[in-house]
Amino acid sequence: MPVVTLILGAGAAWESQVLAVLDRHRAVAVLKRCVDVEDLLAAASSGQADAAVLGLEAPGIDATVVAQLQHHGVRPVAIVPGGLGAEVMAARATRVGLRTLVPEDDPDGVLEALTSADEPATVAPDLLEEAYAAPAASGSAQTGRVVAVWGPAGAPGRTLVATALAAELAARSKDTLLVDADPFGGAVAQCLGILDEVSGLLAAARLAASGELSERFLTIPRTIGPHLGVVTGLPRADRWTEVRAGALEQLLDQARRRGSTILDTGFCLEDDPAADLAGRPGRHHLTLTALDHADEIVVVGAADPVGLTRLARGLVELGERMSGTPVRVVVNRMRNSLGWSETAVAEMLTGVVGPVPLHVLPDDRTAVDRALVSGRTLVEAAPESPLASAVAGLADAVMPLSTRPRRRTGPGRERLRRALAGRSAR
Repeated sequence: MPVVTLILGAGAAWESQVLAVLDRHRAVAVLKRCVDVEDLLAAASSGQADAAVLGLEAPGIDATVVAQLQHHGVRPVAIVPGGLGAEVMAARATRVGLRTLVPEDDPDGVLEALTSADEPATVAPDLLEEAYAAPAASGSAQTGRVVAVWGPAGAPGRTLVATALAAELAARSKDTLLVDADPFGGAVAQCLGILDEVSGLLAAARLAASGELSERFLTIPRTIGPHLGVVTGLPRADRWTEVRAGALEQLLDQARRRGSTILDTGFCLEDDPAADLAGRPGRHHLTLTALDHADEIVVVGAADPVGLTRLARGLVELGERMSGTPVRVVVNRMRNSLGWSETAVAEMLTGVVGPVPLHVLPDDRTAVDRALVSGRTLVEAAPESPLASAVAGLADAVMPLSTRPRRRTGPGRERLRRALAGRSAR
């Protein structure tokens, strides 16, 4: 059977030469010459093609396109232009996932790449060997922990717990990155008084698609303290489609190398049945990816009857999907007027899902309002409040090796925070 091939040359000179070579051999059948990336992906989704010859100069060739081609069973072969920029283009190709590379002055090499085994070795001249090699991982081995803060629908306080926990860890001189991964449009930026309209999550997604995230990772987080960085979330809920598959994984991989990571996630654990047909992940892939890559999941539920019912059901659903990840439960907004104790709540949860580590946060509206109105973290706005003390206990359990230093308050600390908040690594 011939290798059914798509070609995206964007009008490059090599295209006619490659077509002439392929036309002379029955081992390859050219299905279509595509006009752009959209045309290429549409043809690939038909299931008729086995391979695609891509010009690296064609607009839109990135990691997302490569992943979608592979998803449809289409093996990409990249044509590297000659000249002084050949090594740069080859390095970019490897960053976006292209492994079979052929120089543009070797049309016979294209035929060889297409007719070789399903997993061919990279075809490249000696001049480009170093550029074609996969880039070395930067930084040290992965040592930082990733903690995902999840909770069922109904606004139980996921963002409150995530921001407070991240701030508490940072106050212990532990390098911490807070990532807003809520696919419905997160609120971390608003809670912390970050007015920059540039979304850190979308910026990371664009850099991941172009293969530049590892080199430019430090341009993504907003620095709001000596040890706390924030990757802001989606500015609007409808922009979740711009975060393609693999972007959050790459972001977390880089974050692990630099410290601890706290993820503020969405609430829904459902798969999108139409995701495979569309060639892209579903809306909830951000939440599911965050949970899949977490070392521990902090599950937040409200202390009222509706919140506890949702919490119990959510724990069951979470256990069915993430059975191997440690889970820690936080019951938020606990108050005497509800009529039950912490022991009663623990017994209820144990009866549903078995013994789970439980932490109770008091309904400290004064401290929360003070932090929200001032755009500061709970550690800064109300360091001696009952809620801040309870969050410190949660941090002790999540990061048991961290120590809580003596609080430092006053105008000097405030000036430092404001100065850092105004800077961006970008």
